[in-house]
Amino acid sequence: MLVKDQVIFAKNEILSQKGEPFTVFTPYKNAWLKALTDANTQFYDVDHYQNKWLSLDVSANYAMPTLSQIGFDEQTLVVATGEAGAQLAWQDFQNRIHNYAAKRDFPAIKGGSYLSVHLRFGTISIRQLVAHASMDSTIGAMTWLSELIWREFYMQFLYHHPNVVHEAYKAAWRDQPWSNDPTWFNAWCSGQTGYPIVDAAMRQLNQTGFMHNRLRMIAAAFLVKDLDINWQWGERYFAQQLLDFDLSANNGGWQWAASTGCDAAQPFRIFNPILQSERFDPQGKFICKYIPELQKFEQNFIHTPWLAPESYHQLIGFSLGVDYPIPIVDHSVARQKALDKYSKIKALTERNK
Repeated sequence: MLVKDQVIFAKNEILSQKGEPFTVFTPYKNAWLKALTDANTQFYDVDHYQNKWLSLDVSANYAMPTLSQIGFDEQTLVVATGEAGAQLAWQDFQNRIHNYAAKRDFPAIKGGSYLSVHLRFGTISIRQLVAHASMDSTIGAMTWLSELIWREFYMQFLYHHPNVVHEAYKAAWRDQPWSNDPTWFNAWCSGQTGYPIVDAAMRQLNQTGFMHNRLRMIAAAFLVKDLDINWQWGERYFAQQLLDFDLSANNGGWQWAASTGCDAAQPFRIFNPILQSERFDPQGKFICKYIPELQKFEQNFIHTPWLAPESYHQLIGFSLGVDYPIPIVDHSVARQKALDKYSKIKALTERNK
């Protein structure tokens, strides 16, 4: 007895006019929307399927494992579990969905749906969510629907390209050199890089098992392009820590950040963690929540505490390098090294054509 319940469209259901799988999101999205009908979001009678399962008299042979048995540790993030908890979260988001496009990138604001963990474990129906979003005419709902389609894009991509679990999608980038400094990697994992927005993001992940989506991009870009550490190290760490871990989305997101995947960020697109911090956490509220040692800093120094005068540090009783780390890399220097590296790879690729 099989039912399709993780996605609206699976495997080969959305293909190009040539009958090939998509590797670029926008044409996939257009084809996905064109194929969507009311039948795709029809309600499943859960009780019917559950009763069928119980009637087979095999459920008794499968005891429900504990969270610890399936690899989860206790975290500070409290998730209302089960279908009831999922519906509470969904009801809450429906009141905010019209503001999703405007607020989704700001981690100090409740702008996201917070439904990813429920989608991951199947406690909420993707059909229910798509049905609502596709009928909503607001920009927020349409933007959120695109995110749901991104989820399916990565799933179908993994189905057609299972090798990406073990290597970069783009062959030219598979053998690129990495510094892979273990000290820097440990600093990144523990939220001790000296860049507040990156560190706050990593501390949120470690403390709660969740990370805001904008911060996932910032943290990933910093590891790969500032620290020159293999994206697979970061992918593996996220897989260990995230409550909403999904193989296709995690792999797709990391390869996007590393510029090695399908429809990925261009290699020469390098996030500036300071500008990202100033733009998406302007008052430093999110930073201060997870890095309390910076709470005494004024807004103009919260994003770059190392640039505050020594007299200011003394005034607020702060010791750089003791209370909070000095940045482990200079972003401008790291950026130039990354650009030089990518230029060499590009030149080598052109010669080998």
